[in-house]
Amino acid sequence: MAENFLIKQETYLEAGIHIGTKLKVVDMNPFIYRIRNDGLYVLDLRKIDERIRMAGKLLAKYEPGEVMVVASRTYSGNAASVFSAVTGIKVFQGRFIPGILTNVARADFMEPKILLICDPRSERQAVTEAGTMGIPIVGLCDSDNITTFVDWVIPCNNKGRRSLALIFYLLAREYLMGKGKIASYDEFQKPLAAFEAEPGEEVAVPEGAAAPAAAEESVKAAVQEEKVEEPSDATAVLHSKTAPIRAEGSNREHLEGQSPKASGKPAEAATPAPSEKAEAPKEEPVAPTEEKHAHAHKKKEE
Repeated sequence: MAENFLIKQETYLEAGIHIGTKLKVVDMNPFIYRIRNDGLYVLDLRKIDERIRMAGKLLAKYEPGEVMVVASRTYSGNAASVFSAVTGIKVFQGRFIPGILTNVARADFMEPKILLICDPRSERQAVTEAGTMGIPIVGLCDSDNITTFVDWVIPCNNKGRRSLALIFYLLAREYLMGKGKIASYDEFQKPLAAFEAEPGEEVAVPEGAAAPAAAEESVKAAVQEEKVEEPSDATAVLHSKTAPIRAEGSNREHLEGQSPKASGKPAEAATPAPSEKAEAPKEEPVAPTEEKHAHAHKKKEE
């Protein structure tokens, strides 16, 4: 039977979805499996799974605007807000103000076609108004909850953070399946950790979902790197045009020293390029002025 569960049985047990309270009301007798040694009532896991499955199919018969979720507790509100983001169903968090479902004069008056409540005790006002208006109710009920006006009971631990997160995770997945927005459970991308996280808390992305994104980023980086490397030749030419004068002079001297065949110009006496290692040209000795005058005087005497 465990093979037909919506999720692995170990996940159910780890979330504590089957752990009730030390109190039990007559309304919840059909869903009690046993009582533990510490006095806690244990709910039937098979019935929990069946009821969540049927609740998802029931909600899928309505459009998102026709469904309303009431979540007065913190843990249920966090998971319900993620459920709302995934499905588009409106969630009312916090204290339920009297008259929202019955007083048409109120600015926040609502008239849903079906109501999902997270705790019949904490949301008693919503249950009473929905029952008065004939609105069907799907309720998350613990072992100590009275089920008056609740049309479809989902037995569960409706106080634990992980338990509520798992319930809304499964309901969201079943709702999208019933609406035909996903063809299989594998297409449901929202991780269970997102339903457990507190508002503003970062959720670790599973490796399977992170791999495609990482591959895409690496491809983008490689393409951008190629684009940067392409204009390297043009950049080299641009740098060569603006090279220092010394380099330009040496290039010119190199061209001037080419043979006539290579340059295509008539042969001219090529001036050798000055070399730093070449010896400096020797200057002709200049005779002192006194020797010149003596030489001239000797010619006159002759």
